[in-house]
Amino acid sequence: MEKKYMERLIGKYCKIVTKEPGDKRASVVSGTLEDVDYKDGFILVNSQQGLGCLRISTVIAIKPGNKRNILSENKKSFKKDEKGMMGIGTLIIFIAMVLVAAVAATVLIQTSQVLQQKAYRVGTETIEEVASGVGIYDIVGYTNKNETHVQYIGFVISPRAGSGYLDLENIVVTVKYENLSVLKYDANQVYTTIGSGGVFNSGNLSAIDDLTYAIVVIHDADNSIFETAGMNLGDTAYLIINTSATTGSLGLLPRSEISGKIIPENGAEALFDQTMPCVFVNRIIDL
Repeated sequence: MEKKYMERLIGKYCKIVTKEPGDKRASVVSGTLEDVDYKDGFILVNSQQGLGCLRISTVIAIKPGNKRNILSENKKSFKKDEKGMMGIGTLIIFIAMVLVAAVAATVLIQTSQVLQQKAYRVGTETIEEVASGVGIYDIVGYTNKNETHVQYIGFVISPRAGSGYLDLENIVVTVKYENLSVLKYDANQVYTTIGSGGVFNSGNLSAIDDLTYAIVVIHDADNSIFETAGMNLGDTAYLIINTSATTGSLGLLPRSEISGKIIPENGAEALFDQTMPCVFVNRIIDL
């Protein structure tokens, strides 16, 4: 190539086509032409690989170009693509974090709801167990005509303060005297009217056996005891057991001891542990 053409291209970005002797194909080097050394026969080219020399004798053609359009644009588009890929990766990670957080929050909410329901149920049952139940407010005995044995014992019962509905059908009475008797509710032994001779002359108490107890209503404003066997707060009744049936004898002798429990379906149970007087002066005995 002529000298005047080489010098004109110094400082410009060019595509330099070279072909070494013996090569079948030419190669292209893109870069800025820095200097031309005619004496030694080399040109200095600053390309992407760095500063290098090419022999002038191998140069076939030189085509000037726009460095910004060819190199800078390629770099710029590459950087844009690179940022785009990074943005997509960040978005994927962010979405994954949001999904994990949502799942964790759902699990926590469901767990807290289950724990809340269980805590509420346990608290309600605990309050019901502690505050509710049946209470014994008086105990009296009733002897036979000869006043030698206590034949019946009556317990004045009523729901405890704070107690709800008390189901008499599910109340169990245990009596301990030489053996253990378990008495249950009998709908045929519920009397809503006190007899003219008193509580122990209401109905047919002689029909009480060693498996059942009788109920004599004292106060029942809504008639719930007779209709549904349920005692509301304020209801009062006598629960009567037949000691002659439960002991298998004529009844309880003086100085005899009897104990037991009145166990409701829910709530606190009522205990009794009574000792008969040494002498029976009247048929009605306050125990």
